[in-house]
Amino acid sequence: MKNILIILCFITGLNTAFANDGWLNILNEGGNNKGIKCTQAIQNAIEKASKNGGGTIFFPAGEYLTGALTLRSNITIHLDSGALLKFSENFDDFLPYVEMRYEGIVMKSFQPLFYAKDAENITITGRGVIDGQGKAWWNEVYRIETAKEPLPPTKYQTMWEEQNKGLYTEPYYKRTVDKKFFRPSFFQAYNCKNILIEGVTFKNSPFWTINPEFCDNVTVTGISIFNPHSPNTDGINPSSCTNVHISNCHISVGDDCITIKSGRDGDGRKYGKATENVTITNCTMLSGHGGVVIGSEMSGGIKKITISNCVFDGTDRGIRIKSARGRGGVVEDIRVDNIVMKNIKEEAIVLSLFYDKGTTVEPVTEKTPIFRNIHMSNITASNVNKAGQILGITEMPIQNITFSNINMDGKEGFTVSTATDVEFHDVKVNATVGSSFKISDSKNIILDNVGSSTAIKGVPVIKLDNVSNALINNNFPFNPTDIFIEADGKDTKNIFLKNNVLNNVTTKIKKGASIDKKAIIE
Repeated sequence: MKNILIILCFITGLNTAFANDGWLNILNEGGNNKGIKCTQAIQNAIEKASKNGGGTIFFPAGEYLTGALTLRSNITIHLDSGALLKFSENFDDFLPYVEMRYEGIVMKSFQPLFYAKDAENITITGRGVIDGQGKAWWNEVYRIETAKEPLPPTKYQTMWEEQNKGLYTEPYYKRTVDKKFFRPSFFQAYNCKNILIEGVTFKNSPFWTINPEFCDNVTVTGISIFNPHSPNTDGINPSSCTNVHISNCHISVGDDCITIKSGRDGDGRKYGKATENVTITNCTMLSGHGGVVIGSEMSGGIKKITISNCVFDGTDRGIRIKSARGRGGVVEDIRVDNIVMKNIKEEAIVLSLFYDKGTTVEPVTEKTPIFRNIHMSNITASNVNKAGQILGITEMPIQNITFSNINMDGKEGFTVSTATDVEFHDVKVNATVGSSFKISDSKNIILDNVGSSTAIKGVPVIKLDNVSNALINNNFPFNPTDIFIEADGKDTKNIFLKNNVLNNVTTKIKKGASIDKKAIIE
């Protein structure tokens, strides 16, 4: 009898221990896995765990339906294999409005599907699927945008206007603001730290999918994101965050796959919070406007970013860094390495300071965007529309850019305009239309062991226009080449050709009518 009592006490102790181990099965907390909405049960479980210092809300296999959820510190959402968590299509389930950030502007609007503010140690894990059911949100945007005459305001638009009085944005952004309807991100942590999202699948996001804002120590690993053709349904968008780690993700979305941001215009400069210390590695990107994108909202600055070991197959662009006059902010210290691209519809690589508005030359102020210290290496690309484009502004040329060990097959080559200190080392671009390297209004250029295996008759491999201080060296076209260099422009000078073997070239240098006779030194 004594032994039996000891065993019973032991079992009771185990049950008590397991009951208090911090795991809350949502089916034991008033929820259901039959697809019947149980927002309050899930939120109550989160609050219960939070009062006990934290814990894990466990979703066994089955279908769940919920409205917006507020995450607290030390909370884990864990979806088991076979669990499907759907979010409501009723906009009322995402009220009241909360402080959030939309496209780089801090405002009050719909609560993100998963929302946390001023919290820490937030986790979403498991092998389950989370469905944002974003179509209702997309359709509302289409309804507003396609209206041929003014529509009566909805209650959501009236609420937005009442709660955002005095919100200022630049005139060019007026079209977006005038909608007064801002879809919620799938996941937005606001001013949080220690975030982990791992293993789960997200699909059908209303807007941006994973969107930490003003956060520190963010890890996103091993997740899949599937958003169909839909408006602004980016994959992973850290904004004004530090110490971000993105790895082993599979992304196919309606907009950019991964985008790094830091606020828009004056609002971004007001907070002045850069995104920095970011690593992106071992990811595959399929459908998307861009594979990995920096900007265009980068007014707080973006620095110390590494992108490596990724595959882009079918995206509109590969690596894209974009901004415009008026935005301000510095993008610097960027490393891109070991990338494979295929079927790129536009540019494989683009750095542009003419993203979303045409403007004229301005004095250099805090509104002047700066791109500098950007280095890309070990990139292979095939079936691309254009190898690359660098497009700076007169008052702030793009500075200190290098491309090393790059092989690309595509329609057009590289275009460089208004840049300084740009180097190409061991770069082969097999273009079928135009020059492989077209450089204008730039200075301090190095073209070292560059070329094309598909040189076109009558078209130079390298075309220079108003370029100064250039070194073209160590070049040896293996295949018959009609024209290797064509140079023109009254400002072209100090073009040095050294250590080149041009035996397979018919015309080594073709000089334009306006170039100085002494501009090219062999």
